[in-house]
Amino acid sequence: MIETITGIIQKKTPDFVVVNVGGIGLKCICTANTIQDLPKEGEKAQFSTYLHVREDMLDLYGFASIDERKSFLLLIGISGIGPKLAITILSGINTESLKNKIVSGDVSALTAISGIGPKTAKRMIIELKEKFIKMDTNSLGFEETDEVGSKLMRDAAQAMVSLGYKLQMANQVLRQMEKDGDVKGDLAKIIKKALAKMG
Repeated sequence: MIETITGIIQKKTPDFVVVNVGGIGLKCICTANTIQDLPKEGEKAQFSTYLHVREDMLDLYGFASIDERKSFLLLIGISGIGPKLAITILSGINTESLKNKIVSGDVSALTAISGIGPKTAKRMIIELKEKFIKMDTNSLGFEETDEVGSKLMRDAAQAMVSLGYKLQMANQVLRQMEKDGDVKGDLAKIIKKALAKMG
């Protein structure tokens, strides 16, 4: 229903942020990773979102990256995992590591995450392993052949996706920058150069 929101960070807490959108403060429940990646209060941010509808409440969940949102949706599709547990899981592990642990069937690593017991870990592996393996770059973008190489470049690509650009287009520009040796500087500088090249 609500795919994305863009607004000013009005308040940040360890569990949620309040985003001012057109004068309305929207509470977005977020993972620890998303909250850490967000700009400071008073600055603009864009979220991928999921609206969880219950009889007595509407909960809006916000994600700094599309990958995290898609992982969240996969998790809540598993019996016994609701939105709150999914947020807890994704706060304890990033999306790429989660995918790798599930594909490798690493039960012990998954049970080390808060809120996951052996039964839940095995259910996650059974239900998600094939989905993760079959995912293409347009769905999750985890270490696929079309993806740029270094972690810095992958972070830049995901930041550009969060700004509304297509993953394939972002990767194409970043790969060309790598070939041209034009990837010097920190993440912010690389993103700025890439956005300039994309016009």
